[in-house]
Amino acid sequence: MSSSRSSSPNRLAQESSPYLLQHAHNPVDWYPWGEEALARARQEQKPILVSIGYAACHWCHVMERESFENPQIAALMNAHFVCIKVDREERPDVDQVYMATVQAMGVGGGWPLNVFLTPEAKPFYGGTYFAPRNWAQLLASIGQAYQNENRQELEASAEHFAQALQLSELEKHRLPAAAEGLSEEEFQLLVSNLTAKFDQEKGGLSGAPKFPMPGIWRFLLRVHHMTGNQAVLEQTTLTLRRMAWGGLYDQVGGGFARYSVDENWLAPHFEKMLYDNGQLLSLYAEAYQLTGDELFREVVYETVRFAERELLSPEAGFYSALDADSEGEEGRFYVFTKDELREALGQEELLAEAYYGCTAAGNWEHGRNILHRQLSDEDFARQHELAPGVVAELVQGWKQKLLQYRAARPRPALDDKILTGWNALLLQGLLDAYRAFAEPRFLTLAVRNAEFLQAKLRNGVSLWRTYKNGQATVIGFLEDYALVIQAYISLYEATFTESWLHEAEVLTEYTLTNFFDPEEEHFFYTDVAGESLIARKKELFDNVIPSSNSVMAHNLHRLGLLLEQPRYTGLAAAMLRRVQALVVQEPQHLANWASLYTALLRPTAEIAIIGPEADARRQELSRHFLPNAVLAGGPGPGELPLLQNRAALHGETTLYVCFNHACQQPVHTVAEALAQL
Repeated sequence: MSSSRSSSPNRLAQESSPYLLQHAHNPVDWYPWGEEALARARQEQKPILVSIGYAACHWCHVMERESFENPQIAALMNAHFVCIKVDREERPDVDQVYMATVQAMGVGGGWPLNVFLTPEAKPFYGGTYFAPRNWAQLLASIGQAYQNENRQELEASAEHFAQALQLSELEKHRLPAAAEGLSEEEFQLLVSNLTAKFDQEKGGLSGAPKFPMPGIWRFLLRVHHMTGNQAVLEQTTLTLRRMAWGGLYDQVGGGFARYSVDENWLAPHFEKMLYDNGQLLSLYAEAYQLTGDELFREVVYETVRFAERELLSPEAGFYSALDADSEGEEGRFYVFTKDELREALGQEELLAEAYYGCTAAGNWEHGRNILHRQLSDEDFARQHELAPGVVAELVQGWKQKLLQYRAARPRPALDDKILTGWNALLLQGLLDAYRAFAEPRFLTLAVRNAEFLQAKLRNGVSLWRTYKNGQATVIGFLEDYALVIQAYISLYEATFTESWLHEAEVLTEYTLTNFFDPEEEHFFYTDVAGESLIARKKELFDNVIPSSNSVMAHNLHRLGLLLEQPRYTGLAAAMLRRVQALVVQEPQHLANWASLYTALLRPTAEIAIIGPEADARRQELSRHFLPNAVLAGGPGPGELPLLQNRAALHGETTLYVCFNHACQQPVHTVAEALAQL
């Protein structure tokens, strides 16, 4: 990735993060985030430069190549600053604090994130990517200003930002103490505020760039399920189809890139992140349950194969990401010239070109093509006068040949650290896929991954954040707990193995003790046992990963019903009430909270399956889309509240469907249970 590397490595050579290791040979005197760097800044009264990024970030590589490998620029950085490199995926807490500051300065957020701090770690200036000349000028002017009379001005500015950081998200948005309650009218307003943002022609929300944002479409599947609203289902299926046909989706090897730079989902930023693919598995599996669309099934199966082939470690953890760049070019691994297509496909090249929207001139840089589709297989067959079944067969052949062909190319770099929360998202995706398709392989992978998390990333009753080279490091954040608890509840529902539910309860109690703020009835992002930064933040907004608070609220609701813990269900409802006004105004930024609104607007079904065929009935029932239900079961009455005093009537497997602890007539078939739902 580097053009001019310093002969002797800097301190980052001792780190395990692939992103920090990428900078280990820069001439910059980098420190990792930690007391050594902060103490030096205080001792020498030098300002701090914190540069934050991640291994698969294209513009992070560009800035490294242009500036951090440049000896003259590195000399300026070393002379004026204590320089700290941060992997935002390892230390999202540090990223969160300084990202909030840069946004408060009126600068759009993004990575690389470069922030200037006083020796007390209080920020006074920042931005994202800087071209080399601008960067050098900025370094010189801040360095000089800090040495002369302007230092007081910078420190006053830092004090102002440090105070602003102490405001919680709830205070910042001036939210009322709590909403009165949920209402159908308010919910309709919430839905119409979101539908106003739709791009009805190309799918997704209006404008570019376009991110997949699975949380938004999963919410709309729930709206359709609850209200029968056909328009939101059509927008969702349009979006899912366009994403699966576009360059955002790897047409050859499966799996999704991070986002599309254009409105048509054609040209992605080519990095592939574990967290996107985990959530997109959940989304496409649920959409299949509702629609039976074969395209959605295909996407799920191919994406699981991609994750297994390219991100699975020998120990059954999943690696974090694949880089966008290879051979010094973005997307080079994934794109094809006409000649390369001919070489790979021989005589079938012309038909494949038509199918994948490729041209001799190319639809991307340097005469290369991003493979994408614009027609269904049926329409393509009609257009080319082929029998309908023939197209699917041809496409499978093309995919195999192209996968083999590109396997010989230099691969994009792999970010091989294993993150707890991101693994839990992939685990949840596998479980949602297992529910939809009853594919045993999906469950086997899921159980192996959960056992890996238990073996390598549990620290007694708490969690670690990251694992690499046989070593777990960094105390877990709320994101890790929330996503693992969510996945463990789902794993119980997929297997009826009660130990997973017990683990979810243990971790929930840990978060209530170590993360919870009773004053605001929300959770801090950082453990009370973790490092104290200049502010202790709470994560409120659902972004490309749902906010840890919204996930915790869902967890408390589900766990409260499964364990008959009114303390949990009451807290879930209270958490939603605190943000309700904002959810209604800005559902596109709080879609996972909006899903909780749908769950609490109607009673959640409590389903118990008891008897010798409990597993088979569970599997049959789970193939249906049941977003507002919790599921318990086993061969006979059990310890769980939902299983107590429940028997297999007449020795036959029996299904009990209850709402608010009031049960319908016990039934013996899934069809009868579905009728009661």
